[in-house]
Amino acid sequence: MYLNKKTYVQNWNHQSPEEKHKIVIKLGGEIRKDIKPNRISEIVEQVGYWRKSNQIHHWFVENCQGGRDECQESYVSVDQLKELLDICEQVKTNPERGGELLAPSSGFFFGSTEIDEYYIQDIKDTIKILKQCIKESLEPKCGSFYYQASW
Repeated sequence: MYLNKKTYVQNWNHQSPEEKHKIVIKLGGEIRKDIKPNRISEIVEQVGYWRKSNQIHHWFVENCQGGRDECQESYVSVDQLKELLDICEQVKTNPERGGELLAPSSGFFFGSTEIDEYYIQDIKDTIKILKQCIKESLEPKCGSFYYQASW
């Protein structure tokens, strides 16, 4: 389960030097000759990763993927990140409401459906991820966020 941030960095002839990105890809200190910086159009950063956090996955499916769970990549707005953060903070404060606010979901490779210490740790990890993403979203020219699960 991944939350990625994609940032558009394509350079165009009409841009001023101040508007252009400089991209350098190195491996072991040496510039990679097989990757052409002028052909790079976006940078993808993995900003969140979960493993078997079925309650988080279910939330993304229902709220960002229109209920369709086909391992597709789906756009996630900053407002949606804020909504999930709010829910996670409520569950962290009141774990007994976890089943109501962010219910575990069963399924293929989904892990436990118990509201236990692993569930709560997933909530805490999600809060940390979302706070960082929301903070980054305030930066000028911040990229867009996308969720995707792969089973």
